[in-house]
Amino acid sequence: MFEKILIANRGEIACRVIKTARRMGIKTVAVYSEADANARHVRLADEAVLIGPAAARESYLVIERIIAAAKATGAQAIHPGYGFLSENEDFCHACDEAGIVFIGPPVSAIRAMGSKSEAKKLMEAAGVPLTPGYHGDDQAPAYLHQQADAIGYPVLIKAAAGGGGKGMRLVERTEDFLDLLASCKREAASSFGDDHVLVEKYITRPRHIEIQVFGDTHGNVVYLFERDCSVQRRHQKVLEEAPAPGMTAERRAAMGKAAVDAAKAVGYVGAGTVEFIANQDGSFYFMEMNTRLQVEHPVTEMITGLDLVEWQLRVASGEALPLAQEQLQIRGHALEARIYAEDPAKGFLPSTGRLVHLAPPAESLHVRVDTGVEEGDEISPHYDPMIAKLIVWDVNRDRALARMLQALADYRVVGVANNIEFLSRLTACPAFSTADLDTGLIEREKDYLFPQESAAPDEVFFIAALAELLRESERAEKRARRDSHPASPWHARDGWRLNATAQRVLLFRWQEQEAAVTVAYLPDAYRLTLNGHGVTARGELNPRGLLRVDLDGKRLDATVIAAAGRRHVFAQGRAWPLAAIDPLHHTGEGGGAEGGLVAPMPGKVIALVAAEGAKVEKGAPLLILEAMKMEHTITAPAAGTVKAFRFGVGDQVGDGAELVEFEPTAA
Repeated sequence: MFEKILIANRGEIACRVIKTARRMGIKTVAVYSEADANARHVRLADEAVLIGPAAARESYLVIERIIAAAKATGAQAIHPGYGFLSENEDFCHACDEAGIVFIGPPVSAIRAMGSKSEAKKLMEAAGVPLTPGYHGDDQAPAYLHQQADAIGYPVLIKAAAGGGGKGMRLVERTEDFLDLLASCKREAASSFGDDHVLVEKYITRPRHIEIQVFGDTHGNVVYLFERDCSVQRRHQKVLEEAPAPGMTAERRAAMGKAAVDAAKAVGYVGAGTVEFIANQDGSFYFMEMNTRLQVEHPVTEMITGLDLVEWQLRVASGEALPLAQEQLQIRGHALEARIYAEDPAKGFLPSTGRLVHLAPPAESLHVRVDTGVEEGDEISPHYDPMIAKLIVWDVNRDRALARMLQALADYRVVGVANNIEFLSRLTACPAFSTADLDTGLIEREKDYLFPQESAAPDEVFFIAALAELLRESERAEKRARRDSHPASPWHARDGWRLNATAQRVLLFRWQEQEAAVTVAYLPDAYRLTLNGHGVTARGELNPRGLLRVDLDGKRLDATVIAAAGRRHVFAQGRAWPLAAIDPLHHTGEGGGAEGGLVAPMPGKVIALVAAEGAKVEKGAPLLILEAMKMEHTITAPAAGTVKAFRFGVGDQVGDGAELVEFEPTAA
């Protein structure tokens, strides 16, 4: 077994590998960019080596620097994690040349599965079922268009070297094919350095089911059952679970055999995932093989009781697989939700900023949190905005769903927009809870998942007001203790007035809803009134914002975090970021100026779609911005004229930068 390994990755997967290595007595070396100097994976590792600037192409993707770091620290092996160089055959080859063990498959397997089109040919020869499509080398747009017409719409254009939902476009009409092909090729070239694509029949209401496989250097290959990853947005997985709902023993065996056949066809070693598109009738087709550990591997670990990173390390050191196929068993049901810094209401636009408050649910036999960040860390624009993976387990799917809903309700994040409430709605969505699954579920259920915001209940404003009053009282007590006259009545925050009843108003705003909570001070409580509704409120507030509330005898727990002019109220299973308004500066007028054509976050201009001087209709695409691994199309806010672009293709832009000078057509 290895004595020291280097982890050529960052974030939660680097922390995940460190956890297993430490349990096995293996020392770890982290690599980090300048942006990650204080990152959690750097703090956890035994050693850490700086490998370059923030941009991944200048640090985490520079093979020579990672190999040099391994040599300098005496690391015997490199774990690539997922993403970055994990499926890069040049990196695997460089490890071999340097005499360093690559904890993953051989170069030949990565090469064979690295091209989707070549992989399809291998799978066809191995007897693995394939989706109808074109996987050839002729990349002329007109020829690809002709092939798509022959296959029949809808079709899916996919980057041959793609993964992670990048370089994929759904085409539903022949008229749209060439524009979407150009967009797909552009994204593929940017993400993978290769714009080769393939075209496949798009299966209506498909399920995305993947099989975890493992091989060793002794010729053994097993499958560790399946994961259902059907719930996706923009071809990126959102919720994953194991085992797949409705999977029969016969179908599981057939898919498992096909996955093992696929692995054996390329002489596979280590952890890999064979992904299938499955019809509702149970038929399935090979989609691709990921020659690495997957983001969603924890659900497989939860239902098998195994540590897949430990298996990786043992296999890479030359050991045989710990268990044979007949020894593997499924126990219970597990779900994984990806907690992201993003705003679902704004098209899942990534969010950046400091994690002012971060309180995940307590871990247990039923709840697991894999994360690469801690409170106070930054979600930067340089990398994937994942905050954590939340994994739950229970004896069956219904109980696992209940566990997930409770764990999401207990999650507290302040400082960046996040998808926690969206994940709660998704988990509770009748289509998901009854396992009516397909990759279009989010779009199909958008009315349920993206409801119109209703007014915040009075109780939320009462909780915010109570927390504010308790904090004031606590600050006054601290000042009194520091004062030379701690018993002075001037320290009191009890609202006392001579010959009068003291009242004050606390103002809060939730979106367009404004609330003026009137406060009257009682001997051991507060009388809070809003919209003619009054309650007697008392409570206890701890330094982490946890509030034990009593409203007219109704007791509940909430959390209230004060940050940057807001009071983030976590109650009733959701978060309410209320604006705290200073009445001395309040005008009573709501709203602000409408936003212009500005960058929603830092990024790079990759295409100018419209021409300067062009007259366009409302919603017409003007330019395309690439930010945090995704393309964002800036569109016309109204009918008008594109007067000028402020930036050119390739220019980096900052958050809020004005991108387009636009003149609306006069009404």
